[in-house]
Amino acid sequence: MNAMGLITLIVGVAILAAPVRWSFIVMALSTVFGAAAAFSLPGLGGASVLVPSLFLLFFAIRLFAAYGEGPFLTALAPWRPGFFLLLLTAFGLFTAVFFPRMFQGMTQTMTVQRSIGAHSLIALIPLQASSNNITQSVYALGGLICFIATFAFFRRNGVPAIFVNGILIVAGVNLSFALADIVTYFTHTDFLLSFVRTANYALLTNAEKGGLKRISGTFPEASAFADFTLVLFAVVASLWLGGIRSNTTGLVSGLLLAALVLSTSATALVGLAVILPILCLQSFQAGRQEPGTGRPVLILSILASMPLAIFFVLIVMPDLVHNLSEFLDEMLFSKADSQSGRERFMWNAMAYRAFLDTNGFGAGLGSARASSFGLVLLSNIGIFGTLLFALFVARLLMVDTRPGPSSSRQARAVVRAAKAGLITVLISAATSGTVYDLGLMFYILAGSISALSPVKHSVRNGYASRFGTIGELR
Repeated sequence: MNAMGLITLIVGVAILAAPVRWSFIVMALSTVFGAAAAFSLPGLGGASVLVPSLFLLFFAIRLFAAYGEGPFLTALAPWRPGFFLLLLTAFGLFTAVFFPRMFQGMTQTMTVQRSIGAHSLIALIPLQASSNNITQSVYALGGLICFIATFAFFRRNGVPAIFVNGILIVAGVNLSFALADIVTYFTHTDFLLSFVRTANYALLTNAEKGGLKRISGTFPEASAFADFTLVLFAVVASLWLGGIRSNTTGLVSGLLLAALVLSTSATALVGLAVILPILCLQSFQAGRQEPGTGRPVLILSILASMPLAIFFVLIVMPDLVHNLSEFLDEMLFSKADSQSGRERFMWNAMAYRAFLDTNGFGAGLGSARASSFGLVLLSNIGIFGTLLFALFVARLLMVDTRPGPSSSRQARAVVRAAKAGLITVLISAATSGTVYDLGLMFYILAGSISALSPVKHSVRNGYASRFGTIGELR
């Protein structure tokens, strides 16, 4: 166990005796450390157990001790999002155990080859059971636990302000490490951040692009930093559009936007191009449903002024436009022709081949990698597993955020923000997701949506469940 693992243990034990609200904030904060291993598992080829995964155990124990089994079971009640996540996880674990053996040698897959004391390598090998089936199964189970515990916290606590505080703290810490990454790189003191870069990953933390430092922060590479920061930007910007703590959320979302642009990550640029229109549409819809929320006038003003601003830049600063076009060509338009682009295209081709060779059943959870989350799902858990995942996400996105007697304005704004973050995770994963695990932040957002959604208080046939009314369970 390294230093970060020891710190996580100490904080975890302290959380067991601390007020329960702190457990959520620390759980959310732990997701920042995307390249920090708490310890490694020699029996699984040196696979790293990350800090968020270790702290998740303390988070779940603290919630169970505080609230008992009631809200945990309510999270999994039939037809709730958690019900479909439970089915998905159970099916995923089943495929991880049986499918690699059932279809052994029938196809080839891109998988991680681990070796103790060395970084992992991705290789094309015939399908067989491996440690990846175990690690991805553990991550899937961890995601389910995170979802349930987060649901229990907000369903019993019911204070959306804690979500806002937690996200702002996470964003602040993430930005601080991004700044530290830049400073330590140019001062040649990057060893100072080595304590948060201990995972058995290939670390690409000292790269430049177009003369700019590719910001990786506490993550193994710039694209991973961009993925995480993009989610935070979507959540905080949505809160700002909803009028929640406008001064703070406006400042933080602006800083997150600057960090994304300066990260020189194609993931960030593509993600922003997709998520910004979604945030605008979300704000317009909120303004129609609940007058006084959203910022439709401001958004329309910005959209209307953009053509004029672009025209002004083209005339006044032609050199800047030329340099910017070269930079974008290097970052986006020429990326498909790069070695990395060709490799990822091969990953997708082999994942699709594995899906076909297994007759649509999939090679088993953890058996195959791709460069698109859709192909990850199809190649690992097949058509049935992909359908369960789609139902889980659909139930979350269908949550009603219209004004009602059972939800506050702040709770509705938090649900909209969490939805924006959830969509952002899926957008990033669709373009660059390589494994089934979407990270614990995805399940924190999902649990928050499910718990803070309006509760229907109708009771059918006079029957009330021990864990809530029938209307609540549904």
